[in-house]
Amino acid sequence: MCCFSRPVKNVAATNIFARSGTKERQFLVYEMKIAADEDLAMILPIPVPRQSAEDAVRFLNLSDYAGFFKDMAAGFPASRSLDDQKGPRGEAAKPLAVVEVGSFEASFVPSIADFARLDERFRLPAGTWEALPAYKDYGFAVFKLKQGKKQIHPMAFEFPRRDEKRLFFPTVHVHDGKVHGKADFDHALYLQKREGESLNVLGWRESPKLAGSFLKVDRTAGLVDGERHVYLKEIRGPQKNEDVLV
Repeated sequence: MCCFSRPVKNVAATNIFARSGTKERQFLVYEMKIAADEDLAMILPIPVPRQSAEDAVRFLNLSDYAGFFKDMAAGFPASRSLDDQKGPRGEAAKPLAVVEVGSFEASFVPSIADFARLDERFRLPAGTWEALPAYKDYGFAVFKLKQGKKQIHPMAFEFPRRDEKRLFFPTVHVHDGKVHGKADFDHALYLQKREGESLNVLGWRESPKLAGSFLKVDRTAGLVDGERHVYLKEIRGPQKNEDVLV
């Protein structure tokens, strides 16, 4: 799911890369173009194990590799270019840790209740989570973005996963504070298989060459295995508004 704490004028050209780091953890890289009139947060619910610790998510800085997805797309030459919770004794809960990640700040929110520990600008409107019961026990990666029209450099992190046999892509849309049954997709999804991993990639395109031939692997903070192929699936136009599991 990709949702925003304030209305956005436009979101387009979303790219997502996923790979298993270990059996218990998954890498995720997310990029999109966005236009907004005020500071806001992008919130990605992620299926972490229940009651995960506040430091369970590791954020990775790809600010010096803004062309990560441009290079990723180059591996598929026939594809089109991808351009108020209280603590003990009524005291205010301790604010969540904020991590500087390139041009934005990021936080891991372990549960819906913990959103009260973030600035109000970076929370979803009241009642949103009630309309999304499937995410009631998820954790959340929150990225604080500045107003304006821009291409955000890739946002990357590693998280402990609940299902060790599947890769998770957050693709549900909440762009106006409301949950719609269908949404307009403009997504390119990429993945890599870990050695010995069985993933259903039927309908996905496989890169003709190994990742190391078209990506600057030494600048990916360990996210990409240069000795393996990459798989691509493009999702465009009106689609059922749901996440993708592979």
